[in-house]
Amino acid sequence: MPAHDEHLARDFVGYGRTPPHPQWPGEARIALNFCINYEEGSEPSFADGDNFTETALTEGGAGGFDGRDLAAESMFEYGSRIGFWRVLRMLSERGMTATVMGCALALERNDEACAAIRELDYDVCAHGWRWERHQLLSETDERERIRGTIESLTRTIGARPLGWYCRYGPSLNTRRLVVEEGGFLYDSDAYNDELPYWTKVLGRPHLVVPYGLANNDAKFSRGAMATADDFFHYLRDAFDLLYAEGAIAPKMMSVGLHTRIIGHPGRAMGLRRFLDHVAQHSNVWVCRRGDIARHWQATHPAPL
Repeated sequence: MPAHDEHLARDFVGYGRTPPHPQWPGEARIALNFCINYEEGSEPSFADGDNFTETALTEGGAGGFDGRDLAAESMFEYGSRIGFWRVLRMLSERGMTATVMGCALALERNDEACAAIRELDYDVCAHGWRWERHQLLSETDERERIRGTIESLTRTIGARPLGWYCRYGPSLNTRRLVVEEGGFLYDSDAYNDELPYWTKVLGRPHLVVPYGLANNDAKFSRGAMATADDFFHYLRDAFDLLYAEGAIAPKMMSVGLHTRIIGHPGRAMGLRRFLDHVAQHSNVWVCRRGDIARHWQATHPAPL
């Protein structure tokens, strides 16, 4: 494997039986990061010149025909019109922060949402320009998408994104292009650990802050969850195990939220119950993704 592609080599060992103690602030047993996936308005649609209407992670559109699906479109709109604000209220009422995994085009279409993100001081992890498969982009096109995404989010949010996370997973070039571009603290295009870790790209150290699809409301749309209690119980059990383990070996927990899914009242109750459960525990660091990256850089700097 060429030296510049060393980061593509698979690692089945990781930290093994002796993971580093993260030394989270305040001697926290767990670093908890809520990730609000802001995507509404970036999905494939006829209005944006695509030849189909996206129905993924919705209640399901009309389907069964070729043409514009107005039902599915309105389900996406629910997320930005209603769900986004419900999630923000729940977090704000409990003094909890979050990271917005933001698609640049989606945020360009909602100035009020951008203002709220700035006011609440959430950080933004770039979630691409829009919903598209980076695996199908040429290297030149992908490089331009990354640059365009940075420019757009810097303009709408007022600060450049600190991290990168692809909508459909990265291409073989993504991590290298992110490092070439510079200015990122981390990427989250990995699901293989519960702690950040360093890799090497182009001979330089690069930090990965892994994400997760297990603690994620997308399971509602895939039939794995049906009720608010399903969501609450799953998150509670994950949190409780990590919290118990955290007495010796603290980890991080990412919770993925999509406003058009979790924002509906019958599901949002599960999130509310989980937030209240977390609030009953001390030694929990509810933080932004950029906070985790900065802490890891300072506490566990890249090996020479």
